[in-house]
Amino acid sequence: GEFTLLDRARPIDDLLADPGIDASLKAKLKSTRQMRRFAVSELGLPDNRSYTEYADLKRPFALWNVVAAPALSLVPKQWCFPIAGCVNYRGYFSRDAAQKFAAGLRQQGYDVQVSGVPAYSTLGWFNDPLLSTFIRYPDGELARLIFHELAHQTVYAKDDTQFNESFATTVEQAGVERWLQAAGNQKTRDAYVQFEGRKEEFVALLMQYRQRLASNYASDLSDTQKLQQKAAIFLALQADYQVLKTKWGGYTGYDRWFAEPLSNAHLALVATYYELVPGFKALLAQQQTFPKFYAAVARLAALSKDERHRQLEELAKTRST
Repeated sequence: GEFTLLDRARPIDDLLADPGIDASLKAKLKSTRQMRRFAVSELGLPDNRSYTEYADLKRPFALWNVVAAPALSLVPKQWCFPIAGCVNYRGYFSRDAAQKFAAGLRQQGYDVQVSGVPAYSTLGWFNDPLLSTFIRYPDGELARLIFHELAHQTVYAKDDTQFNESFATTVEQAGVERWLQAAGNQKTRDAYVQFEGRKEEFVALLMQYRQRLASNYASDLSDTQKLQQKAAIFLALQADYQVLKTKWGGYTGYDRWFAEPLSNAHLALVATYYELVPGFKALLAQQQTFPKFYAAVARLAALSKDERHRQLEELAKTRST
């Protein structure tokens, strides 16, 4: 799957010189070149060939991730691989293959979610190209994605998805804030503020219901009662999401999250991307520059998982006070 993707990639300069390429695509490719330069010069992200080429995949997503969790637990199932280490999901380049694997997990009693993924990082092992699955995003969201995926090439802690994703989310948020100040026009800034506001509200909603589920599973109720409570909690989540959509004027950007019946798998990874972000933000403020920040994060990555999480939690406390 990876080599098929790379085989379809063409240099951006070649595409810009091609008279047969759509003008709106050319405009997006020009924007990404500016974002890429900003990532190197202002954010200290890797200066390599990643995101200097473009691949049209002829499909809606780059791959499909399978996430699984027990029926009465929010602890995700892990899979371990030679280079990436242990992660809380399993990726497939074929949707059918992902669904087949998910069906087997459901037969074993797991809650399962299959979700499309527009982009991923090969951690610098390959030159990741821009993809048709995300190139049409609004500029703020496009910059966010590029900064996030490049951050994964900078520091990576094996067997710690939460650390890696929270770090990349911190770089993405701080990076886009600076990029919008330097290169964004008012329309782009307004669109991104709206996007971020919706995302924050949606994540807050999910975290609220994740806590309700966790309390349910930790209670003294019987398993039958816990399953009944679980069903009621998910119904309430769907209802509250509809209220949120009404507030947003009918915005449907998160509808696909509800495409499959809700389960623990949907909420198992919510904290992965955000829970350690306050600690990383405190560390960035402390280190002041991105190169120093990356060096400090690398030192954390060299520690044990428990110790690095403990230090980030302590940093978050100092930031909040």
